[in-house]
Amino acid sequence: MIHGLVMFSGGLDSVIAAHLLKSQGLSIKALHFVLPFYSGMGLSHSNIKYYAEVLGIPLMIVEEDEEFLNMIRDPRFGYGKNANPCIDCRIQRLQSAAKIMASEGASFIATGEVAGQRPMSQRVDNLYKIETESGLKGVLLRPLSAKLLNPTKPEQNGLIDREKLMGISGRSRKVQIEYAKTHGLKHSTPAGGCMLTNVDPARRFLEMASFKPEFTLADFKLLAYGRHFRLGPGLKAIIARNDPENMVLEKMFTKDDYVLQMAEVTGPYCVLRGDATPEQLQLAASVTARYTKARNDAEVKVKVEQGGRSFIITARPAGEQECEKLRI
Repeated sequence: MIHGLVMFSGGLDSVIAAHLLKSQGLSIKALHFVLPFYSGMGLSHSNIKYYAEVLGIPLMIVEEDEEFLNMIRDPRFGYGKNANPCIDCRIQRLQSAAKIMASEGASFIATGEVAGQRPMSQRVDNLYKIETESGLKGVLLRPLSAKLLNPTKPEQNGLIDREKLMGISGRSRKVQIEYAKTHGLKHSTPAGGCMLTNVDPARRFLEMASFKPEFTLADFKLLAYGRHFRLGPGLKAIIARNDPENMVLEKMFTKDDYVLQMAEVTGPYCVLRGDATPEQLQLAASVTARYTKARNDAEVKVKVEQGGRSFIITARPAGEQECEKLRI
């Protein structure tokens, strides 16, 4: 029997939340959500598995897809500083978690959230708003800030001892670090969170949405990879920055995409998404060549594949200024 689910990133706060509950003798399961950027990519998620295994708790990994897109196109509570729909994202994840909670016969969902730690989704008023909007009123527990919030049903009915929970607030993690040290907890190092909180990915997202409001999951995934160039209102080029990104882009081609790569020297893949004129194909080949060792050659040969056909374009590598004018 599972008493509760813990939203689990493997980070300091979620590891402590899981440990606090397990220390009370509760049976819990870790639940990890994967953003669409990384879903369907065949990732092993070995780090998340490791931190759950060290804690001795089972883990469920859920890869997000089309439902996330429906939310981010028009978030009810808007975006944060950049293009991060933190409140809507949290509500949607918790709604998904609620379905899993019901199927598991669990009594509550816990998170590693700390009151006041994040400016948008973790303000106390928004913590209560998220609890209500997700349909989890009374069964959404924040063990690290529990003593600052209203008691939940599992605390009231004695399943969870409220006195053994914490009352942390604010951005400092001194208390958490000391707790982890005392109990010998393993956790991941702090990361930047969702990439949509960062300026460059947010700009890419908003630019994409302005040209293609009904963007697809395949379009959205590409935001996390490569250099992006706008070659026309309905045409975008994405050029890999390194070998790992080459391998990622290989997995993300659609049958309608143009795929460009150097014919005679090594270089990056370019995914050209949209309808392209011969002139735009020539431009894409030039921009692709700029990011190879042949950037100073007078001419290079670029192989183009699309829909089962293949041909060669001879192009002049573009200059840095030319590329920067097109770069998103």
